[in-house]
Amino acid sequence: MNHARVGLGRWRAVSALALLWVAGVVHAALPIEHWVQASGARIYWVYSPALPMVDVRIEVDGGSRRDPPQQAGLAAAVALMLDKGVAASPAGSALDENAVTEAWAELGAQWSATATLDRLSVALRSLTTPEILDGAVALAARQLAEPAFDAAVWARERERLIAAWQQAQLQPDTRAARAFAQAIYRGHPYGAQADPKTWAAITPEAMRAFYRRHAQACDARVTVVGRIERAQVDALVRRLLAGWEAHGCAPLPALPEVAPLAHAHTEQLPFAGAAQAQILVGQPGIARHDPDYLALQLANHIVGGGGFTSRLMRELRERRGLTYGVYSYFLAGRHAGAYTVTVQTRPDQAAQAVALVHEVLRDFTERGPTEAELAEAKAALIQSHALRLDSNRKITDQVAAIAWSNLPLDELDTWPARVAALDRDTVWRAWRRVIDPQRLVTVVVGAAP
Repeated sequence: MNHARVGLGRWRAVSALALLWVAGVVHAALPIEHWVQASGARIYWVYSPALPMVDVRIEVDGGSRRDPPQQAGLAAAVALMLDKGVAASPAGSALDENAVTEAWAELGAQWSATATLDRLSVALRSLTTPEILDGAVALAARQLAEPAFDAAVWARERERLIAAWQQAQLQPDTRAARAFAQAIYRGHPYGAQADPKTWAAITPEAMRAFYRRHAQACDARVTVVGRIERAQVDALVRRLLAGWEAHGCAPLPALPEVAPLAHAHTEQLPFAGAAQAQILVGQPGIARHDPDYLALQLANHIVGGGGFTSRLMRELRERRGLTYGVYSYFLAGRHAGAYTVTVQTRPDQAAQAVALVHEVLRDFTERGPTEAELAEAKAALIQSHALRLDSNRKITDQVAAIAWSNLPLDELDTWPARVAALDRDTVWRAWRRVIDPQRLVTVVVGAAP
């Protein structure tokens, strides 16, 4: 049998199926409307009539990269405390955390706040029944305008954070992640990590100052998805952000970029009694606005992001039984996040696993993907694209990412066709530009001596 001919025929068949899928997905466009309010708030709206619900996401440049070094964890503390009480204001009397929780339960609506590396995010989900939506918007507007940042509540939450931190130190993966971040970011804010000392330096006054600085309507990106018309969306956003108007619009200082590694860096850290060695391999990757972002997602799918079809899984699990799972990913934000390969294995097999990870990365860099691998990866990514948009919440996630990164409004519509159009040389060139097997960070915790 001519295996080359069979492989080529399989590649052509997969490519044809992928292109057919592209045609179907592109036809089902996701209409995103965008406008800017007088306050500067940027609104991204998708009308989705399937359910009588609306999802709202408000995001500002107030993630952990904005933490003062001596107060690492400040952004996360602000997010944590946003639903722990509301101060008295002309809009109503003060509400403690229990009253806030009961108010949301009574409405049957949901509110949450989180801080990532880049963003301070607030999410609201409500039925569009007028009385319910009106109550949810009114309550959310109060929480956004007048969070209490109560000292006694923060003291209690800080103790919980410290207890969780102390417990985490007993885990080898915690130690590996900390060492890996320090080696990748080397002082960049992306690598800052909170601990009991930095939490002790965070006061309610520091939270209020941080919140006033970053909760600015002029910087807000607001994503709205649901059964709600444009005029309603505009009015809803005005109500939600009314309490931020007085905060002004002072520009935030620019932050440095993550510097590339000058050389390889390896750490082997003991961890008594560890049942599994924790292995992390990688280096600084790319920012989300990088023009090779899509090509690198495709490359990584082949190397370690594609589950059982990836090279890393094939070499480490299927052929040698060194691990139950190994995967890799690019963390792409406003700065170059880490490219990371993560694997767990028996302590006595750690050296072999590390050598194989390096070998796979080196081989892909030197030889690139095969045409068959490329075709299969394209088909997998394109076919899974619809699953990223099969609920209002997922659509909100995707549109919020477009808003945050200032991507074209048709980003999701054109994504399958742009994946299908990538060729081998483009993918290989993008990988070689970013990944250098001679300058990898390797952290191993709990390996056998």
